[in-house]
This record gives sequence, structure tokens and C-alpha cells, in this order.
Amino acid sequence: MSATTTIEKSAKTDRFEAPDYYQLDELLTEEHLLVRSAVRDFVKQEVSPIIEAYAEAGKCPVHLFKKMGELGALGPSLPEKYGCGGMDEIAYGIIMQELERGDSGIRSMASVQGSLVMYPIYKYGSEAQRMKYLPQLAKGEMIGCFGLTEPNHGSDPGSMLTTLKEDGEGGYILNGAKMWITNSPIADIAVVWGRVENGPIKGVIVEKGMKGFSAPVIKGKWSLRASITGELVFENVHIPKENVLPNVQGLKGPLGCLSKARYGISWGAIGAAMDCYDSALRYSKERIQFNKPIGQFQLTQKKLAEMITEITKAQLLSWRLGTLANKGKATPAQISMAKRNNVDMAIKIAREARQIHGGMGITGEYPMMRHSMNLESVITYEGTHDIHLLITGMDITGLNAFK
Repeated sequence: MSATTTIEKSAKTDRFEAPDYYQLDELLTEEHLLVRSAVRDFVKQEVSPIIEAYAEAGKCPVHLFKKMGELGALGPSLPEKYGCGGMDEIAYGIIMQELERGDSGIRSMASVQGSLVMYPIYKYGSEAQRMKYLPQLAKGEMIGCFGLTEPNHGSDPGSMLTTLKEDGEGGYILNGAKMWITNSPIADIAVVWGRVENGPIKGVIVEKGMKGFSAPVIKGKWSLRASITGELVFENVHIPKENVLPNVQGLKGPLGCLSKARYGISWGAIGAAMDCYDSALRYSKERIQFNKPIGQFQLTQKKLAEMITEITKAQLLSWRLGTLANKGKATPAQISMAKRNNVDMAIKIAREARQIHGGMGITGEYPMMRHSMNLESVITYEGTHDIHLLITGMDITGLNAFK
């Protein structure tokens, strides 16, 4: 990371400690600690004061895109050449952790932008595409989304119905629909995957304003209420040759993007768990029943002890995964294990933390219900809890449960 980046210049001493039972800070570099401190301050100053109101209203704080861009939180592990942070994978994970301590929806905004839009353009795009889109996306001046899931095809993307018909000039005519797309109603571009007629799956960049392209919002969500979600609808949308991703074909393209996103989610879920644990620990020391704090009761201590144990295990899992990712050795199956374990851990901790808060736990004065609702989406998207279990099963047995 450049010494002049916003993250390093704005870094301050941590004011809000996070659980570190096994002294993992000793495994982090000075850069990691600076990044964490800066993003932690950003969340406390820009996210925490407004998030309950935005979640209750079901509105997305779109203004945070540019603020996250200024922070360096959009595509932080991509090269500085394209206006990105040039950081390592552990720094990227830490950023996701701290953003999700604020809210899963805020982390989703950054995660989709960085891992599902910027990453495929960098990894699979041409140099002209990288220079055209990445600097604007990194600043938050342009918003992106990722189109893979369809109304009838979620866990089985290989059966997608979205089609790309060759136009005879190197471009395509795009038809189909995508569903449950984070950022889509406000996105300037969409990285969309479709099947070429009688050919492979390919990725294209669809720009807002292209004739036949629309992105209606999905309403009525009880989860990720501060994140805007919608559809992508394509009716004979002409995709010029310069908008086709030239360096990949087949499912390995979108699945590579999902591995990048899932890695970040494994860290992000820890942040949600930390926020719930921290609130429960403080409340257990302040709430007096039967003439003593409820934290003095054995059952409450059992809950808290199990929370910190599971958080610590998840921290070690993601840190090790990050070290492997930095060496290019992290496998998709290892990433699946971390995503599944850590999100499951977080959703259980959110529920137990709500129990410790009693009736107060269902109010917006405390974060557990918001985290619990959010995590119901996180445990489903980027591969469901059960699908990741089968990925691990296939990896250890060599037997494919999907066929």
C-alpha cells in the first residue's frame, strides 16, 4: 500500500476494541492494523450513527459509496495502477470484517463492487476495459452489480437461461433475466453472465441506458434492508465487442468471482458476530437481576464463553485462509468451508446475544435483530449453507453430489 493512501493517513488509535482472545494482532502487520483502525473509525463515524434509521426505512445509504472509495475500501487488493489499494488479501478481509461490524448491507455494497464487479474486469477484462471502469469504480463514482442468479436458477448456475446471440461483429444480443442482484437498481454497469447459443458461458459488461436493459427494485425484504436489491432484465440488448470480457469462458469465470467474494464474507461474518458479542458482554455487566449483574449467572457466562470461543476459531480460520490466499494457494473448497462455518457461527451468536438482552434485544437500540435478519441473507447468498457443505463433501470424498 502506498504511504500516501487515505487509509494510512486517516488511521488512528483503536477506540473500540474487538475480541482478540488468542492475540491474533501479533500475526498482523503494521499495515493491517492501520487499515483496521481507519475502517473501524469510518464505521463508527459514518455507519453506526445512521444504520438503524436506514435499515428501518429500507433505504440504501448510497452516499457511502464515494466515502468508501475515499477510504480505499473498494477493490482494495487490486493494483494501484487502476486506482485501487494494492493491499494483500488479509487487509481486504479485515476491511470486510470492519464494514460488517457496522452492517452486512454496507459490507455487501463494498463486496459486490470489489469482488464481483472490479475483480472480473481486472481478471478477465481487456486493458482498455480496466482503464475505462476500474478507476471510477474504485472511487465510488461508478456503481456496479453482478448478474449470475436467475429467477429459476440459483445454486445451479450452469443451467442459466440468459442467452448471448452473436451479432456478426464480435458482439452479442443479450436476452434473459437475473434475480436477487445487490446494487442493481442504482448500478451504472452490470457484469452479466450468459450462454452463447451453441457455445460457452461468457461475461459481458452492460451499461445503464443501453436499450432494452432495466433493473427493477425488489421490495418487501426483511433482510439486508439497508442494501438495495433488484432484478436485471434484458430484452434484445446489444452488447458491443468492446464490452465482452475476452479472457475467460465457461463457469470458471463467475465461480472465480464468487470465490473472491466468499473469502471476504468469511471475514465479514466475524465482524457481525463481534458486534453482537460486544453488545451482549457489555449488557451482561450492566443489567442487574436478583441483586447482581446477569453476567454473574452461570448460564449467561456459558453463552458468552461459547461466543468468544467460536469467534476465536473463526478468526484463526480466516487468518490462515488469508495467508494461503496471499500465496495463491487458497482453494475454492477451503473458501467454502470458511464461508459456511463463519456465517453459521455469526447467526448463532446473533441469536444468543439477543437472548442475553432479553426483551431489549428486539429493539433498534441494540444491533442483534438487524444482524440476525441480515445474516439470513448472508447464509444464503454466494452459495447456500447446504451447498457449501456439499462442496466440502465432494472435496474430501471425490464424489460429486451435484450429478
